[in-house]
Amino acid sequence: MSEYLGILITFAIAAFIGAAFLFLASVLGPKRPSPAKSEPFECGEKPFALPSGHFSVKFYLVGMLFILFDVELVFLFPWAVVSRSLGWFGFLEMLTFLGIVVVGFVYAWKKGALEWQ
Repeated sequence: MSEYLGILITFAIAAFIGAAFLFLASVLGPKRPSPAKSEPFECGEKPFALPSGHFSVKFYLVGMLFILFDVELVFLFPWAVVSRSLGWFGFLEMLTFLGIVVVGFVYAWKKGALEWQ
């Protein structure tokens, strides 16, 4: 457990510094709201219209699926580097992993999660 003490101390220091900066900014920072500061800002131009506000749930679903499958497929890179040293066992393990990923992809496809309508 003593090996992790340095990591724990680092996380504690980082959390303390982050909390201290947030606290000091809220206490010491200027608080002068104005109507100009409350307006939406679009690259220095006056906004054309008020923001519409809502995105479709499909947008978030496709985004989450992209990140999910992208992160899973990142595991192919380290496997490709050491694939020869792993032998047939490593190959079968990667086939199992890819099979699970493909089953998840087919499930999302059949449920219509990738259809944009």
